[in-house]
Amino acid sequence: MLVGLPKEIKNHEYRVGLTPASVRELTQHGHRVLVQTGAGAAIGLSDDQYLAAGATLAQDAAQVYAAAEMIVKVKEPQAHECAQLRPGLILYTYLHLAPDPEQTAALVKSGAVCIAYETITGPGGGLPLLAPMSEVAGRMAVQAGAAHLEKSKGGMGVLLGGVPGVPAAHVVILGAGVVGTHALQMAVGMGARVTVLDKNVDRLRQLDLIFGNRIHTVYSTAQSVEDAVLDAELVVGGVLIPGAAAPKLVTRSMISRMKKGAVVVDVAIDQGGCFETS
Repeated sequence: MLVGLPKEIKNHEYRVGLTPASVRELTQHGHRVLVQTGAGAAIGLSDDQYLAAGATLAQDAAQVYAAAEMIVKVKEPQAHECAQLRPGLILYTYLHLAPDPEQTAALVKSGAVCIAYETITGPGGGLPLLAPMSEVAGRMAVQAGAAHLEKSKGGMGVLLGGVPGVPAAHVVILGAGVVGTHALQMAVGMGARVTVLDKNVDRLRQLDLIFGNRIHTVYSTAQSVEDAVLDAELVVGGVLIPGAAAPKLVTRSMISRMKKGAVVVDVAIDQGGCFETS
C-alpha cells in the first residue's frame, strides 16, 4: 500500500501523523510512504530523517492526496483537504464528527473510507488511540491552568500549591475518566486542593482508594457542579461521551459568578482545548 503523510494545516497543530520510526516500520513491512516536504519540521523531524527511514518526498499536499491509497493524519481534514479526498481512498485520523456536521457531510460526499482514531475500540471496551491524547491533555490542562492563573496572564495571581501561610488553590475536575485522572495527578502533585466530580460512583471509589484524603470525590449533580465551580480557582472540564459532543456542564452564568481571575480549562476532545479567565 502507498501511505501518504501530508503536513498538518489546522491552526496551532504541530504534530505529524507518522514519525520516521513509524515510516520505517511500514517500509520494512513492504509498504511505500509518501511524505510531504516539511511535514514534521514543526516538531524537529527533518526530511532527511524520513528519507533515511525509507520514505519518498512530495513537494506539496496535492501530490500526496493524488497518489496515496491511505492518508494518515492527526487532525480532521480542513475543507480544501476534504475536497482532495476521493472514492476508495482511506483516511485515518481523528475526526470527532458529532459536533461537526459540515465535515461529516463533506466526508460522505467524498466517498472516501474514513476511519476515526477516537472510535476504534479495544478488546476491553476502551479507546486505545484516544487514551494517549487524553493523558497528555489532562496533564497539560493543569499546567496550562496554572500558567493562566498568573497575574500577567489575567489570572488572580495564585500558586496551585500555595506557600507556607497561604492556602493552596482549589482545583475542580469535572469527569474522572482518563483526562480527569491525569489532571488530578498533576494537581495533587503540585499541592493543590482537589475536588473531582463524576456520576460513576465506582470510579470515584477507585480514586478514593488511590488518593485517599489528598482529593475530595463528589457525585456530579447540577447543584454539586455549581457549588464546586463557584469555589474553584481552576476548573478542568474532562467529560467525554464516546461518539457524541461533550455535555456543557459549566454555564455562562456560573462563569460570570466565579472568583475574579479564576480559570476554566475545557479539554474539549472534539474541538481542542480552550482557556478562559473569569
